[in-house]
Amino acid sequence: MKTLNWALGAAIALGLSAGSALAADTTLRISLQLPLTSHLGQNLLLFKEEVEKNSNGDIAVEIYDSAQLYKDKEVPAAVGSGAIEMGVASLTRYVGDVPAVDIFYQPFLFDTEDKVRAAVAPGSAVRGPLDEAIQDTGSTVLWWQAYGGAIMLSKETPIKTPEDMKGKKVRVFGKTLGDFVKAAGGAPTLISGSEQYLAYQRGTVDIGMTGVSGVKSRKLWDVMDTITVTNNADIEFIVVVNTDFWNGLSDEHKAIVEAAALTAENDVRDRMSQIEADAYKAAEENGMTVYRPTADEIAAWKTVSEPVYEAYIEKTGDLGQKVMDAAKKL
Repeated sequence: MKTLNWALGAAIALGLSAGSALAADTTLRISLQLPLTSHLGQNLLLFKEEVEKNSNGDIAVEIYDSAQLYKDKEVPAAVGSGAIEMGVASLTRYVGDVPAVDIFYQPFLFDTEDKVRAAVAPGSAVRGPLDEAIQDTGSTVLWWQAYGGAIMLSKETPIKTPEDMKGKKVRVFGKTLGDFVKAAGGAPTLISGSEQYLAYQRGTVDIGMTGVSGVKSRKLWDVMDTITVTNNADIEFIVVVNTDFWNGLSDEHKAIVEAAALTAENDVRDRMSQIEADAYKAAEENGMTVYRPTADEIAAWKTVSEPVYEAYIEKTGDLGQKVMDAAKKL
């Protein structure tokens, strides 16, 4: 009943916001590929609440979840072109324009929460240059949304070592993750987050790769039964706004949006550990087996990953070397 009431309340809130948008001076439409019930969806609701409250209704926020308007891979172009004011996209979706963003998918580079927090802090030596480079795509980064560590999904048996991946088709959501899979002997297949469920259900891939919170929000336990906790990459989403639209806002409205973005960013980052813990618990309650690799098994993964680091530097040039050097100092 609690979940139903929350969903009903959210639906009513969104319905009211659509109406209130008519009276607002400015409307921010946001595209999200995940359900509104996901932690990223709830984070956007916090942003919406802050913006509308602090602007006294002058700014209305409309959230279009579950890829209603755009799939994850379409968000960078949609926002950059001004087709929509704002969008949420996996950071790696910018790899075509800014190859260095895949620093966060270098295998086991950010293997502690302290390292992740230091790397994603606004203006850090890792994040700062990436945010700046993304501006060249026509979008401005407002905030980063934590999504946790990458895990692997499978059926019946865990993916303990690279041997278990050899010859298998693996869902990935970025080029560097694909390089990691290839290094381990697997065959990477790029699949959007919103298409995961069907891909696992139809057997399009043998192994999945995602964040554990996505297992909960997408109910992936219906189509996969085993989680291997590799934490081989740090998954980050970013919320971007069209730069021309952003530059057209008044200083007062910019300040309101920036303050709400900072509140939302801090909230989701601080809650990420509990979000993941709750998701693992929900997965087990829904029949999934959670396997945590041994130190020797992780070492085997790290050994096969060496070529991935070399390939990253070759592809990303000076910017990649700059953020890699900064990451290694954390």
